[in-house]
Amino acid sequence: MSTFFDANRPTVSHIEQQLKELKTNDLPWKSGKVLAYVYEPDPVAYALIQKAYMMFLTENGLDPTAFSSLLKMEQDVIDIAINLMNGDEECAGNFTFGGTESIMLAIKTARDYNRDKNPNIKKPNIVLPVTAHAAFFKACHYLDVETKVIPVDEKNFTPKILNYQKSIDENTILLVGSSPSYAHGVIDPIEEIAALAKEKNLLCHVDACVGGMYLPFAKKLGYDIPAFDFSVEGVTSISMDFHKYGYTAKGASCILHKRKELRKYQLYTCSEWSGYSIVNPTVLSSKTGGSLAACWANLNYMGFVGFQNIVEGTQAAKTKVEKAISENDYLNLLGTPIMNMIAFSSNKIDLFALVAKMKELGWYIQLQFKHGISPTNIHLSINRANVEHIDTFIKDLLFSVNELSNNTIDSSLPFPTEFLDNLTPEMVQQLKSGLGISDGEAPGDLTLVNRILDAASPEIRDMILKEFVNGLFR
Repeated sequence: MSTFFDANRPTVSHIEQQLKELKTNDLPWKSGKVLAYVYEPDPVAYALIQKAYMMFLTENGLDPTAFSSLLKMEQDVIDIAINLMNGDEECAGNFTFGGTESIMLAIKTARDYNRDKNPNIKKPNIVLPVTAHAAFFKACHYLDVETKVIPVDEKNFTPKILNYQKSIDENTILLVGSSPSYAHGVIDPIEEIAALAKEKNLLCHVDACVGGMYLPFAKKLGYDIPAFDFSVEGVTSISMDFHKYGYTAKGASCILHKRKELRKYQLYTCSEWSGYSIVNPTVLSSKTGGSLAACWANLNYMGFVGFQNIVEGTQAAKTKVEKAISENDYLNLLGTPIMNMIAFSSNKIDLFALVAKMKELGWYIQLQFKHGISPTNIHLSINRANVEHIDTFIKDLLFSVNELSNNTIDSSLPFPTEFLDNLTPEMVQQLKSGLGISDGEAPGDLTLVNRILDAASPEIRDMILKEFVNGLFR
């Protein structure tokens, strides 16, 4: 309970103690055993990131003319990103607070560019594979842009260019490809997608949120990385995150454009009110300079060689894990992951039980629900902090798989599967009560909840999630 309304203010030490207590049930990311959500830098970089963040905590990124330090750091960070993406002096970009914001700006740019150049388009759409990140669907929902979703190959989880061609119509404004897609860690055929976009006079966006700060270093190490950046004719924008494999503080991402002329359509201006005129390069207006300063400091501290060394380690760890999965009779590797992101499924053991078993052993691995040709699977994002523990991880994973190999897969639900098809928001509330889930509290064991979500259709799954999360917050 907050002490905000207490007559006597609590001491600083008391508040600090409360903060420590609040963290006790969070993911133990410092253990090096969390393979999702957190991308932990080394201790020296971590201290530098904290210091840089706090030095610029109060500086406001709203007005670059008021804080020239932030303008200079943003220019430096974007220059690094453009160079990593093989851009030239014509390229432009901006620092954002996350991949979702970067993707939203790419779609806004495409929408507003076509409003200007092709005013006959009244119902714009983008063409993207089903493996594209959910941020694209979120952005289109916010910006009133239609999504035309195409399937992917059931073996390698990449889209065929023919399906792009079939989906393009007179209202299409943008083609999307991933490098790589998050779920399976595979790279879409960017060269083919971009060539088609150029042929049809369309914009082409590459989502390199997870790959942008990784693939250039892997390529330098000799890995066969297909071209995906501004060296590919037809690519007009790229999103890439720094707070993933750039190992800096959240949120830190960027949106890059092939030409500065395109970036104008990203900007928002407003002089139609009685206050100061607003010009926002990105979605947020007021924003701390902390995350930008932390990013700038870490990029300069690590340098190209520093990141390359990290990638060398994580790629080696990824190869070990991939080999262990591929050689195990109970597990199925999904696709051919190029970088350190792996997904695997199983039709012989219970993946929900495997997640729980690994949690007992101190590991956090991410469950992904089935969708279309992608079965229920487990996703691993191997980061720097996992490398020294990777042999133990493999040992524990194979031990857990073996332990579960004699058990039948438990797909039972507390009701017939058909019940899900007719689920209503009111029934979800009754279901939550029956499962012992209280509003305002995150349940400790999500196994049964995840089984229900996995069995539900995407539409019903979305409805359940809305009801669940709506109850989670005040």
